Amino acid sequence: MSQQFDVVVIGGGPGGYVAAIRAAQLGFSTACIDEWKNDKGGPAPGGTCTNVGCIPSKALLQSSEHFEHAGHSFAEHGIGLDNLSIDVAKMLGRKDTVVKQNNDGILYLFKKNKVTFFHGRGSFAKAVEGGYEIAVAGATSESITGKHIIIATGSNARSLPGAPFDEQKILSNDGALRIGSVPKRLGVIGSGVIGLEMGSVWRRLGAEVTVLEGLPTFLGAVDQQIAKEAHKAFVKQGLKIELGVKIDKVTSGKSAVTVNYANANGDAVKLEVDKLIVSIGRVPNTIGLNAEAVGLKLDERGAITVDDHCHTNLPNVWAVGDVVRGPMLAHKAEEEGVAVAERIAGQHPHVNFNTVPWVIYTSPEIAWVGQTEQQLKAEGREYKAGTFPFMANGRARAMGDTTGMVKMLADATTDEILGVHIVGPFASELIAEAVVAMEFRASAEDIARICHAHPSLSESTKEAALAVDKRTLNF
Repeated sequence: MSQQFDVVVIGGGPGGYVAAIRAAQLGFSTACIDEWKNDKGGPAPGGTCTNVGCIPSKALLQSSEHFEHAGHSFAEHGIGLDNLSIDVAKMLGRKDTVVKQNNDGILYLFKKNKVTFFHGRGSFAKAVEGGYEIAVAGATSESITGKHIIIATGSNARSLPGAPFDEQKILSNDGALRIGSVPKRLGVIGSGVIGLEMGSVWRRLGAEVTVLEGLPTFLGAVDQQIAKEAHKAFVKQGLKIELGVKIDKVTSGKSAVTVNYANANGDAVKLEVDKLIVSIGRVPNTIGLNAEAVGLKLDERGAITVDDHCHTNLPNVWAVGDVVRGPMLAHKAEEEGVAVAERIAGQHPHVNFNTVPWVIYTSPEIAWVGQTEQQLKAEGREYKAGTFPFMANGRARAMGDTTGMVKMLADATTDEILGVHIVGPFASELIAEAVVAMEFRASAEDIARICHAHPSLSESTKEAALAVDKRTLNF
């Protein structure tokens, strides 16, 4: 007889492992199934985020930023360096160590919270009385049964038609994190989060980077005032960014990859690069889930269809994270995972998509929450806007990083904060104050009246709030 659990989670990424831990905390017997392997074949829970996404990319961004500071900024501080070099193998080794620390941390949390972990691929076998039988295919095959099933199988990189990933020359996010030496010429198709972050890493280390974007606008989801500031900074750093391009053909040769495309003017262009990163979005990962065995409904994109509470068309089957609608963000998956575990326990949690923060970890960092100025104009909502540049912030000057600004948007009548948009140093950390403020439906005046430490970057948020009422103190 197979082992029986109250809750079985398929997938050990941010949504899955957090859902499993929360379910166990609530007193449910819980299992989590995950198939990621480390280089020795052992378990590596954490999903795309931990293994080939958020965590390793931040490790490389940190290393490459140190290298760039050493080569370009240290001299201003009176620090001299001779014969600066980069050991890419050591940099990648550090990245792998950071990843393993996170893998091991999740396994520890499973043990601490009494979550039973199964290393393998989970799929539906059949519906049974009082639940579902789940097949686990790993080193050994077995079946377990769960009353409630939470699907958290994440997403996969979308490939370019006619140019499949070989992870040697045509790279997904996975291959982009494993480049063994600095390429002389690097091409990036797609100017989203992955493209800009990975392009930044290798540009800092000496690669000549060209970013090709199909849309006519740069970072179309970002407030355009912020996006233009970021674009200006990236171009100044040396990223070559072409917008409005149409890819015709990608050819992988022995020593180079050739990209034939039409530029914004319609001219035919041929780009030859040593490596090509393709970052044109991600697709829900439902392959091998055997959804048809139980009648689980998928939409036209292959995503699992869920309601506002992450409930599928099947009783006691839930889905969270990249495999369902909404933004493909690790922290959104975590919030949904916690919410589902609590709903199973009869609680009534709520995930507010309008206060989910977004971050691009380039330099300058870009972070935002809520609506953009373009969205407010489109819906005809009356608003007030306030901005404050980091060049007028004392801490930013002391750091030597004054690029960018904080922008706050508030309702013209009620003064409720509708959106906050930041490009500049530590935007990823500064955005948290805006998220808290919006969750509590704070006004711009509320932020303007709060005492912020001096000198600190967060004073720029206070000054942007003051600017909404046209009364900045330091600009």
